[in-house]
Amino acid sequence: QVQLVESGGGLVQAGGSLRLSCAASGRTNSNYAVGWLRQAPGKEREFVATIRWSDDFTYYVDSVKGRFTISRDNAKNTVYLQMNSLKPEDTAVYYCAASLMGLTIIPRQYTYWGQGTQVTVSS
Repeated sequence: QVQLVESGGGLVQAGGSLRLSCAASGRTNSNYAVGWLRQAPGKEREFVATIRWSDDFTYYVDSVKGRFTISRDNAKNTVYLQMNSLKPEDTAVYYCAASLMGLTIIPRQYTYWGQGTQVTVSS
């Protein structure tokens, strides 16, 4: 069982930055990976970024490459999503999710989910 708690969302103007945090607790394994996913109104939940705990390998959806950075603090068991150069189309509820089956970009393959945090980017 893994528990995830997100924080750091808010309202920002286009071009601005936000940093989301995901504090994790519970039992993990060697295949543990954490991802950030988002869901905009009327749209399906989509993958944003992921990090593999064992070697810090990261992967991003094309639309955020060069703008978003996923990272982790092992001592705090926390994963971050630094979001720069934000665009109105980044507006969504952002979820932190964990997989014990390895790295994945498919939302349904994440087993554990946080409650979500709203990110709103105004034009």
